[in-house]
Amino acid sequence: MASTFSFPVLARKDIVAILSESEIANIREEDLLNPSPELIFSIFTNLLICLDPLQEDHAQADFSGLAQLENPDLHVDSVRILNLCHKIKEVVASVSCPTGFTLKDLIRPDTHRTGLFLSAILNFCLHRETKLTLLQPFVDQVNFHEEQRLELESKISELNMEISNLKEASDREQPFILELDGKVKELQQNIQGLNNQQFSLKASFRTLKEKASEIDEKISSAEFALVQSAQENAKLRCKIVQSPDKLQGALEEKKSVRAEVKNSERSAMQAFQEKSTVVEVYSKALKKMSKHFAQMQAIQEQANSAKTIDKDVKVLKAKQSDEGVLDMSLEAKLVERQGKVEQLEESKKAYEQENNMKHEEVIKKLDQVKLEVESKKRDLAIREKKVEAVVAEVDSINMRINSVRESGAAMQQQLYKKCEEIVNEFHNYSHSVGTYMQWLEEF
Repeated sequence: MASTFSFPVLARKDIVAILSESEIANIREEDLLNPSPELIFSIFTNLLICLDPLQEDHAQADFSGLAQLENPDLHVDSVRILNLCHKIKEVVASVSCPTGFTLKDLIRPDTHRTGLFLSAILNFCLHRETKLTLLQPFVDQVNFHEEQRLELESKISELNMEISNLKEASDREQPFILELDGKVKELQQNIQGLNNQQFSLKASFRTLKEKASEIDEKISSAEFALVQSAQENAKLRCKIVQSPDKLQGALEEKKSVRAEVKNSERSAMQAFQEKSTVVEVYSKALKKMSKHFAQMQAIQEQANSAKTIDKDVKVLKAKQSDEGVLDMSLEAKLVERQGKVEQLEESKKAYEQENNMKHEEVIKKLDQVKLEVESKKRDLAIREKKVEAVVAEVDSINMRINSVRESGAAMQQQLYKKCEEIVNEFHNYSHSVGTYMQWLEEF
């Protein structure tokens, strides 16, 4: 990229101000009129340090060069001066200064040449500072993206560690999960068998309930027959006669009825005993069913716990798949951020080119604006003169108007006085005429 800075010869005051602001050297203007070699040497040394703080010491020479000298200790100052001269010559040549730097400019500095070299180097320093300030936002943005990239890499490493830990945990829990799957299958089979057993017990309970209802009906019918026999017995007692034949027949009938009643009582007792046995069977069946129900509840709880464990296993598998997807998304984001960094670097280069072109255009526009401002200043000066002339004319016209107003006011006062005099004279005349008319009337 071509350099766009220029190096006009700066005034001594500007050179002194720039050197003091940059903390390179604290000198006066008189020091640049008759510069000493020591002052020029220190100024150029500080300028090189300002341009490149990490450069090598100018007082040191290469071992190959020192080997060619008989007494290197006697050439310390000369080595230092020559190194500085070569460095300054390279810097002056790199900034495209039309005048070349020589050793004489260090040993016997000239005022004009020293000002030219200092102007070239200081203008380059100022130009470099402006460029660095323009590039600083991009550098900050790149540093910010670099920090984000490091944070994302650390997060990715943490997520990879978590994924590996989860994989290890899932591998460790895999045998337990398989064992739980086997237990769940066994419990499901037990539940199936118990459900079938429950259905069979319900069917047997229904049959026993139907039998109990039938026995209840038989007992109720026997009790009804017993009541009827008791009523008939009472009727027969009422119908007892003294006839032995009739009594014998009645007794035989009563015996037959009593035998029937006893038979019905026996059948009722048998039915009651059967009912009691059925009730005992029901109670035993109820106890067994309650035990089976408690076992079924325990098995149901085990099945529910197995289902919850199965759900947890599914959740862990879903988490593992989600973390895999997150890992892939983070890798995609990392690739995207790297692409953005490359795009930013390209945009940075393009922005530098555009900025240089815009800087040149702005300088041209600034020159045009300066010319326009100077022409406008001239026009404004001419307009100010015209305005001053117009203001002077207006002032003279105002003075004339004021004088005319004053003279008019004086004339008005005079006319008012004359009017008052005329009115007074008219009143006097009218009074005299009135007295004269009265005198004539009286006469």
